[in-house]
Amino acid sequence: MTALQARHGTLAAALWPSQGRLAEMNSLLRASLLAVAGSLFLWLCAKIQVPFYPVPLTMTTFGVLAVGMAFGWRLGAATVLLYLAQGAMGLPVFAGTPEKGIGLLYMTGPTGGYLLGYVLMAAACGWLAERGWDRNVFTAGLAMLIGSVFMYLPGLLWLGVLFGWDKPILEWGLIPFIPGDLLKLALVALSLPLAWKLLSKLR
Repeated sequence: MTALQARHGTLAAALWPSQGRLAEMNSLLRASLLAVAGSLFLWLCAKIQVPFYPVPLTMTTFGVLAVGMAFGWRLGAATVLLYLAQGAMGLPVFAGTPEKGIGLLYMTGPTGGYLLGYVLMAAACGWLAERGWDRNVFTAGLAMLIGSVFMYLPGLLWLGVLFGWDKPILEWGLIPFIPGDLLKLALVALSLPLAWKLLSKLR
């Protein structure tokens, strides 16, 4: 198999392996607990806002990138879907909630496309991580750049649908966020290979 096709274990699976006669049951329990913990981590990230230029930096995409790369595509996407389900039920899990609304009303607003994009970004990053792209700073960064494309495409498309393509959609929904997103991407890209090295030393 090629390097792109070969399947590797995820960081989460390496930290919490399923073994023994009850491996299947343990795997389901592990996935459930990780999904809940991951959704709470995303909730926390959404509430962190850092002063930055040209717009304040929120850490939600940092959380989605980290979850996708560490959990793999299935569990990563499922975790983000659980997070979105919590928001749809009216929990104030998103950035700007409850001040800017909650539930489905918030989710169908200007950020709705990006919320869908979070699922795609986690899945894309997780798929590449399962093929070893999280073991190296450069491939991890490239994987997350690819994942970011999957987030921005539905986000920008939804903005265009809501406000019209005669509006400066890229200036509203892309350009101001690039510096902050690159910083968050770099933080995750540096952290993942370091985590693998620390894990190998502990073993």
